[in-house]
Amino acid sequence: MSITQTMINIPAEHEKRVFGEYDAYAKMIERAYHVTIISRNGEVKLIGEPGPVEKAKNVFEKLIALSANGGEITEQSVNYAISLNMDGKTDALLEIDKDLVCHTINGKPIKPKTLGQKAYVDQIRKKMIVFGIGPAGTGKTYLAMAMGITAFKNDEVSKIILTRPAIEAGEKLGFLPGDLQSKVDPYLRPLYDALYQIMGPESFLRNTEKGLIEVAPLAYMRGRTLDNAFIILDEAQNTTPAQMKMFLTRIGFGSKVIITGDMTQKDLPAGQQSGLDVAMKVLSGIEDIGFSYLTSQDVVRHPLVQKIVTAYDEYEKKQNRQKERQKLAVRGKKVKYTERN
Repeated sequence: MSITQTMINIPAEHEKRVFGEYDAYAKMIERAYHVTIISRNGEVKLIGEPGPVEKAKNVFEKLIALSANGGEITEQSVNYAISLNMDGKTDALLEIDKDLVCHTINGKPIKPKTLGQKAYVDQIRKKMIVFGIGPAGTGKTYLAMAMGITAFKNDEVSKIILTRPAIEAGEKLGFLPGDLQSKVDPYLRPLYDALYQIMGPESFLRNTEKGLIEVAPLAYMRGRTLDNAFIILDEAQNTTPAQMKMFLTRIGFGSKVIITGDMTQKDLPAGQQSGLDVAMKVLSGIEDIGFSYLTSQDVVRHPLVQKIVTAYDEYEKKQNRQKERQKLAVRGKKVKYTERN
């Protein structure tokens, strides 16, 4: 086993960002590649086996370049840089960071943070209807909202319509106090939160009063034709096939539609087929309809969320394998019984 070492110069203004608070990011790289990192006076020494040292150096260089471009460095971006480096795609980190969607009301840039998110944003730009399908925390709704607000500000559409089915996760609408609007508001709250963050509450309320921004339950879409609008259907896994067909046939000229959903978080009654599941099968071959499939690799919330999503994926796969084995065992017994008789 040969040990080598190499040096990297990190400009002082980028050192803290690249290393992270209490050197947290440097420790992540050390653990990932089993190398030793020593930092003195702006110079970083990497010690370890040749292959891992080269990979660690590559990650550091990309993080330095990301910092120099003004990009945000977080635990998620360091983890993702390490993941990309395993596949030899570290250069993609800088390409992703160049894709600015818009800024929040506080001036924070909104950008895709993974290859999956970049492909999703590109599909929204190119296609009339886009399905964004993936687990919680992959930015499906937030990025769609950012693209919608950008299109609205650029006068590409005349209004934004946000909708989701008012399906209860284990509780009933009737237990909530107030009128119908008060009852459905909790189901639309995630959409309001994203709008407030990107647009600001004052701008949102002003445009809502003018009828230029509409947040409503899916049931309110029946009988309408939605022209020249940016329309987002969130939580589409909770639609029925009839609701999904109703929604898709509302689309008018000049509109763009984004449909987001997580097939692992259905709140429909047992045995009820999801409209999103049916739409994925029925519409897959139609031109100008795009499908973006995000995975646990695209989760950009707290790193623990990514671990939770992965753990549930593995658990569900294990459960499905057990069910398949049980089915095969039952079939085998039936065949033996038939042969005996």
